[in-house]
Amino acid sequence: MHVEDTPLAGLKVLTPKVFGDDRGFFMETFNRETAAKAGIPTEFVQDNHSYSQYGVLRGLHYQYPTWQGKLVRVVEGGIFDVAVDIRRDSPTYGQWFGVHLSGENKRQIYAPEGFAHGFCVTGDDAHVLYKCTALYTPDEDAGVLWNDPDIGIQWPVAEPILSDKDRNALRLTDIRL
Repeated sequence: MHVEDTPLAGLKVLTPKVFGDDRGFFMETFNRETAAKAGIPTEFVQDNHSYSQYGVLRGLHYQYPTWQGKLVRVVEGGIFDVAVDIRRDSPTYGQWFGVHLSGENKRQIYAPEGFAHGFCVTGDDAHVLYKCTALYTPDEDAGVLWNDPDIGIQWPVAEPILSDKDRNALRLTDIRL
């Protein structure tokens, strides 16, 4: 597994070693020792599976005060995955990083605690799997507006399909942490 740092402290992109032949392929999607050496948590307490069609945008979600770190990958289809640093004391507060994840490229992203996370489906559909460092707590569920002009994310879909929750999320300057 190759782990790359991003310009946002703690945010990592992971690319597995894929061993393929005419029968298919094999890859390791998580290794505790590799994760620990890269500064990624080694204990995840919840796994989630999301299915969405083309143009669906989910996010930008976070949970507070029980933050969740997320290790995200796509098993089928493709997404543009985004993490926004919402740690008020961070030198990269309000900055975003995006990466294309797909069943084909098999890359992953680790969004640590203190980041809002979201993605937009760029293929016909996408199956997204993610591991979380904390259990989902509905009363702590929150979001940042997907198109907040102060953040300026360059989403690949002009008119995404949104939930009411995501359409009505707060701008970064209005969230209280």
